Amino acid sequence: MIDWSKLFSFSVNPAEIVVRGTVIYWFIFLLFRFVLRRDIGAIGVADVMLLVLIADAASNGMSGGYDSVTDGCILIATIAGWNYFLDSMSFHSEVIRSLVQPPPLALVRKGKLQRKAMRQELITLEELQSKLREQGIQNLDEIKIAYLEEDGEISVVRNDGQEPEQPPGQSAKKKVL
Repeated sequence: MIDWSKLFSFSVNPAEIVVRGTVIYWFIFLLFRFVLRRDIGAIGVADVMLLVLIADAASNGMSGGYDSVTDGCILIATIAGWNYFLDSMSFHSEVIRSLVQPPPLALVRKGKLQRKAMRQELITLEELQSKLREQGIQNLDEIKIAYLEEDGEISVVRNDGQEPEQPPGQSAKKKVL
């Protein structure tokens, strides 16, 4: 038989759940923003594993041993609330946006590799060449500037001012520098 009163009653103080969720949310956010690098393009197996392991480790720290659905709902609302708050503040404030989102990083300027930037983001020449080929770039001399964007994508402006070709099956995105 289901014990409905236990299922929806608090097993942990709601304020404690909010504090735990807040601390873990900010810890993980800061870890991803300032310690872990941006990956170019796609999520790999190691990235998925890292996310799963962090989520599992964080769940123990956030939950504090709660047992009820209500406790879980408060925790989820806390995490979603912080996420919405950060998105909203980033939208309205350039200062907050600059703290939350890494700026675009030039990887190629006037056909020349920016090796310091590539080392900073741990991007190999082979990875960069692969991403450039996906956009129809065969030679670095074709590039006026190529950026690693905050979402890990590479945006390119050609020397002739034209947008790079899009790979089959992808719609053209408007590039804003």
